[in-house]
Amino acid sequence: MITLKPVLRRLMSRFSKDEAGTLMAEAVLVLPFMLWSYLALFVYWDSYRAINTVQKAAYTISDMISREMVAVTDDYIVGMDAMMEYMIDQDQDSKTRVTEITWSELNNRYEVFWSRSPHNAMPRLTNGDLAALAHRLPLMADGDHVVLVEVEVSYSPSFNVGIDDQVLKQFIVTRPRFVPKVCLIGVACT
Repeated sequence: MITLKPVLRRLMSRFSKDEAGTLMAEAVLVLPFMLWSYLALFVYWDSYRAINTVQKAAYTISDMISREMVAVTDDYIVGMDAMMEYMIDQDQDSKTRVTEITWSELNNRYEVFWSRSPHNAMPRLTNGDLAALAHRLPLMADGDHVVLVEVEVSYSPSFNVGIDDQVLKQFIVTRPRFVPKVCLIGVACT
């Protein structure tokens, strides 16, 4: 009569040494992680690309406005917004606000010289709003002017890998290059 114990021991030993099917089991375990990693790299790369593109476009607009030697118009600001949307090449709308800011030593505060946002996408800045932004503005001499360009662009990742929908924001302060201040048609500029 055959005893069951040695037979079971041989079967268990043979089963533990058998490696058939381990490749398939490992592939089933690792493949979802590899696919998620590939998608995550794509989404993270795309989000950094979007941030970089928005930043470069905002700096371009700020630099163009700072180089103006004649008074700009509301249509010029609208054209800058259209150019921004062209440069970022996205279906989402961008919001742009351009503000001329001066420092008043007499009042000891930053003051809005003029502020415009194409299609009123963003509210115009006021002197009260500047108080909250004072820590982000540079130190200026009395009567000095700077151009503040603010941009907001919606970003939605292509796949859900841990990055939520977000608004990419840029806050760029540039000093006028060739004139003491950039004037806006319709606003007194002495």
